[in-house]
Amino acid sequence: MSGLERRYRRLLRAYPADYRRDRGDEIVGTYLDLAGPDKRWPSPADAADLVRGGLRQRMRAAGAVDLAPGVRLAALLALTTAAFLAGLWMSGELTPPPAAWGVPRFGPFASAGVLAWVAWVAAALLALVAPGRPTRAAVAVAVLATAAVPVVSSVAGLPRPPLIALVPQVALGLLALAADARPALPARALPAVAAVVGAGTAATQESHWAWYRWTAELVLPAAGGTLLGVAALLAAGLAMRRDRSGFWALAALLTPVGLLNVHILAGMVDGLGGAPRPTYPTMVGTAVVVGLLGPLLLPLAVAVRRRSASPPAGSCPTCGARR
Repeated sequence: MSGLERRYRRLLRAYPADYRRDRGDEIVGTYLDLAGPDKRWPSPADAADLVRGGLRQRMRAAGAVDLAPGVRLAALLALTTAAFLAGLWMSGELTPPPAAWGVPRFGPFASAGVLAWVAWVAAALLALVAPGRPTRAAVAVAVLATAAVPVVSSVAGLPRPPLIALVPQVALGLLALAADARPALPARALPAVAAVVGAGTAATQESHWAWYRWTAELVLPAAGGTLLGVAALLAAGLAMRRDRSGFWALAALLTPVGLLNVHILAGMVDGLGGAPRPTYPTMVGTAVVVGLLGPLLLPLAVAVRRRSASPPAGSCPTCGARR
């Protein structure tokens, strides 16, 4: 066995074991026939193709063929929500407190968060004209900019938005990276429209601290509730057409929805002890729990679907008929 064949077979582990047993030699043979005589390593395109095919086959074996369309739908909704919030906050950044107040500012803006919000609005506009790889790259830049704001602000001594506004944006962006490469025009326009609507509906605040406190306590839970409601309606509508992609989208969105509602969830926890408002430690703990448990829901749902889709013992694995 050559080194190239051995490397292709390692990539073939992305497929289920029974599929590798039945068709592994054929798949590897095809790639070897197409490879040049001096080729020693699989190309990145071949590696990505093998991994995608393996994941697709594993989803098919688990009865979760609607998972990929569902995640793409969730990515579109996540990008739309992130664009709306970025437009809203960017508008607030343009009205910093007067310099006479002595409140720290970031040049003509309220805080360093404006760098992240501009990156998000740019990604939303790019989704309209250049979907696919350029949009995913712009979303990745926006996610990195959002995550870097607390670090840069701490090092440079600059004001920044509160973490309750930054953390959900990162979660929405990570999900938005799975956006469809070739969406229809209405889908491409949704994030850009949301950014414009967010900027247009922003209310003028006297200081950026009041602005972010208002968005954290009112707008974030409203955005989370709206996102959850839209996903649930889409899931119900698609289910009427025997399409389960809406339910997968709903499962994928539970993590960002939970992070958007951290203020309410933490308030419920502290409310049991009689506290009138959620404390900072409770909010941090709630965000950590949501961030750890939320991503486990999707693979758990796939496992449950696999178990329910498995044919009974002694049945044909293809048609389910008793042997």
